Amino acid sequence: MVQQNSGYWRRNLLAGTLFGIGLAAFLDEAVFHQLLHWHHFYDKSTTAAGLVSDGFFHAFSWFATVAALVLVADLRRRNTWMPAAWRGAVLLGTGGFNFYDGTIQHKVMKLHQIRYNVDLLPYDLAWNIAALLLMIAGTFILFREKRRIHA
Repeated sequence: MVQQNSGYWRRNLLAGTLFGIGLAAFLDEAVFHQLLHWHHFYDKSTTAAGLVSDGFFHAFSWFATVAALVLVADLRRRNTWMPAAWRGAVLLGTGGFNFYDGTIQHKVMKLHQIRYNVDLLPYDLAWNIAALLLMIAGTFILFREKRRIHA
């Protein structure tokens, strides 16, 4: 059991957030880029450039995931891992990454869209609403867990 003021709360949040980002990036790249062929990470050039950008995106997802798991291993070794807080941070990281992707990368930077040659509004709404729901769920879990730990 982690002591109330252990100072490891932030490390648990960092590990969970990094894992959530890595998970979201991996699923996005595997499902939407590779399986469905809806887009590449960077669609403003040739298909070859898009595939290379996907490779870098895939590497990023694994670096985030491995870094998160190294942090979890260290937290577990120190007996300071807070699984509920970590899960909340995973949801927050997953939703935050997807919301950033759906707003900044899709709309502001225009690196790619979810799909092409279709009405984007239903896709954009589904993507961003799902991201917001993940962020809300993660935030709820984190507030509940922080209150439980500091009670």
